[in-house]
Amino acid sequence: MSENRLGARQVELEVLRYNPESDEAPRYQRYSVPCKNEWCMLDALNYLKDNLDPTLAYRWSCHMQVCGSCGMMINGEPKLACKAMVRDYEGVIRIEPLAHFPIERDLVSVADDFMDKLKRVKPYLIPGKPKTLEEGEYKQTPEQMQRYRKFSMCINCMLCYAACPEYGLTKSKFIGPAAITLAHRYNLDSRDGGRDERQEEIATNEGVWECTFVGACSDVCPKHVDPASALQQVKVASTVDWYLEHFMSWSKK
Repeated sequence: MSENRLGARQVELEVLRYNPESDEAPRYQRYSVPCKNEWCMLDALNYLKDNLDPTLAYRWSCHMQVCGSCGMMINGEPKLACKAMVRDYEGVIRIEPLAHFPIERDLVSVADDFMDKLKRVKPYLIPGKPKTLEEGEYKQTPEQMQRYRKFSMCINCMLCYAACPEYGLTKSKFIGPAAITLAHRYNLDSRDGGRDERQEEIATNEGVWECTFVGACSDVCPKHVDPASALQQVKVASTVDWYLEHFMSWSKK
């Protein structure tokens, strides 16, 4: 990886290429990209597309670790391309689309399964007590907000799904870490009244009980949301629900 007069080093990128409309199977293509020390992987890909191969397909939007759209596998690990720095890698860098998702084209994954499951958990406020405009806003204390604040930082990047071995094995069933975490975020919100509706989806075998608590989802989360913790909290809350429904009602007989 030699330095050139622009202060850049030549970095070898091995990028997965696949167009399902014309290719029989995915293949890898090697590119030599002059990368500056301060570049992230997204900068390298943008240079590649602008100067070497305009046919490469990948998603990105903000370049600020906010939109979550540039998630991909970098040397086998789910990463945001705008957060992974080129200087942290040596040798040939392999770049692939997110694991466990169908490939739409090159580094672009099909997110339909994730979006469908996200809709199922209703990740939005369902007011517990409707209020008129005259009655004012829904207020909550800083302490009430802190209960769910960490879980609200999810950017739907799907890195946790690419890292989750259970989703890889049973993705047709398992709702997955991000969707369950966002459901838990709203269940903890003092302004919300939709917990019973969400529990019908997440307190099931397809929900939290499919999780084997490997913890890989939290390891790769770029916003430190800690979805593994959220899933275990849902398990505890669901167990309490079951106990109250069965044992407490039986004891009153």
